[in-house]
Amino acid sequence: MAPGQRALVFAISAVLLWSTVATAFKITLEYLSPLHMVAIASSVSWAVFMAIVWHQGLLPSARAEWRSAPWLYVLMGLINPALYYWILFAAYALLPASQAQPLNYTWAIALTFMAAIFLRQRIRKRDYVAAALGYAGVLVIATKGNVSGFFSAMQSPLGVALALLSTLLWATYWIINTRRTCSPVISLWLGFSVSLPVLWAAVWLLEGASFFTHAAGVPWQGWLAVTYVGLFEMGVTFLLWLKAMREADNVALISNLIFISPFISLLLLASIIGETIYPATVFGLCMIIIGLLVQRLALKSWLPPKRWRGKKSEF
Repeated sequence: MAPGQRALVFAISAVLLWSTVATAFKITLEYLSPLHMVAIASSVSWAVFMAIVWHQGLLPSARAEWRSAPWLYVLMGLINPALYYWILFAAYALLPASQAQPLNYTWAIALTFMAAIFLRQRIRKRDYVAAALGYAGVLVIATKGNVSGFFSAMQSPLGVALALLSTLLWATYWIINTRRTCSPVISLWLGFSVSLPVLWAAVWLLEGASFFTHAAGVPWQGWLAVTYVGLFEMGVTFLLWLKAMREADNVALISNLIFISPFISLLLLASIIGETIYPATVFGLCMIIIGLLVQRLALKSWLPPKRWRGKKSEF
């Protein structure tokens, strides 16, 4: 199979897997709290990254990377997965997934303005247009089209706030990660290694032994769903996407496939868990996607860092 064909297979696989995770989130939250969910799913992801690091003989590189910037990895691990996913899952617990998922897509718009502040990158006119479209779409989705009603029309203002806060956390993580030059699987494994003790300590401090009583009562559907989240949302799907970017002959074409994901996700939410998809949700999502496409007119700023695209030997 030619590299371009492999890239398409990897990209479509990643898009389809990402399309399922909002449904998996809501199924998991029927059985587990957001804290339980992030602790268990992170454990699954850590095991996946550990297996990849070990299989590729990257442990010496990982140790050297940790010694070069331990406190940076502590910060990165506290942000992702600990705080980011805890807050994101809390937003999903408060909102319909069909609302929470589109709001999370605005992280790229938040990244533009945070990069201007912390990396001193120039904000272009099209970035302001993208932000106006994106956050107008957020408003339409959050109020189900009743923009004049604002807070009274929102199902959960706290859920909306948490979803938007998660975008700031993810943008922050992305900016911090630009400081590193190592393989992404090493960076992710080190971050998850830091976060796991913190997450399980939080579970113990907040709930103690009652967690184990609750866990014993979770049916197999809950365990399957949280394992799926750990494997695919927090685990291998991101690496599949990076692999697609490395193999692609036409990166612009491949990278634009990601915009299919939220629409497939809405169809799955409606068909599998029976969520009502409001016309305002679809309209608001279209506004967000159009805003992101406007921003993508400068493709270079959207590509993965060159260090993640140039080495065929890495996952």
